Amino acid sequence: MEKLMSVVENPKEFIKLDRFDGTNFTRWRDKMIFLLSALNIYYVLDSALPPMPEPTAEDSDVVKEERKKREHDELLCRGHILNTLTDRLYDLYCNLKSPREIWTALQTAYQNEKRGIDKFLALQYFEFKIFDTRPIMDQIHELQILVSKLSDLEVKIPDALQIGAILSKLPSSWNDYRKKILHSMDKMTVEQFRTHIQIESETRARDAISQPSNSAVNFVSHNDSGSGNKHLK
Repeated sequence: MEKLMSVVENPKEFIKLDRFDGTNFTRWRDKMIFLLSALNIYYVLDSALPPMPEPTAEDSDVVKEERKKREHDELLCRGHILNTLTDRLYDLYCNLKSPREIWTALQTAYQNEKRGIDKFLALQYFEFKIFDTRPIMDQIHELQILVSKLSDLEVKIPDALQIGAILSKLPSSWNDYRKKILHSMDKMTVEQFRTHIQIESETRARDAISQPSNSAVNFVSHNDSGSGNKHLK
């Protein structure tokens, strides 16, 4: 209960925001919305929020209090947004006085940029190749990082497509495995497939270690049999 009250009283201590540098806009935006909502000031970014009327001598105490609260919340919201920007972006947006102006400008700039990032990451994903010269699971992990980055940009790749992509990127030495797994991949999740391919990778690694030992045993056996034949002569 005490921890919950601490979150309510000081949410910024529990909502960690990296400084926005122009990348991962969607992630930063979602965290910022959560923070501003926890502080009860996100409402000032609502485009449907009517502006406060100009003050007059006839204003009631209630109107004065509402205006004071709105001004305070807008100031606080503006400060939170600017304080989570890198110095470069801070200098670019600090001249905008309204938090809604800053918010709209960021969305316009970086949601448009997001489309370019989408294409770049998608190209990286489709051109990614897996080689025998490096551990297979390390390369699959790198491919999954690209999937995660695309997901942050709201580009979702279904499990079946991810599994199919990994299979298509495996080197030719995995052709037999590829044919074997194709019949059961429809029922697999990505995590199940990762476990399956990890077991296969470890089995191949053990086989590769044992093969030289078997060759050495065969070589010794061959020499011994040759020596025996010489003695028979």
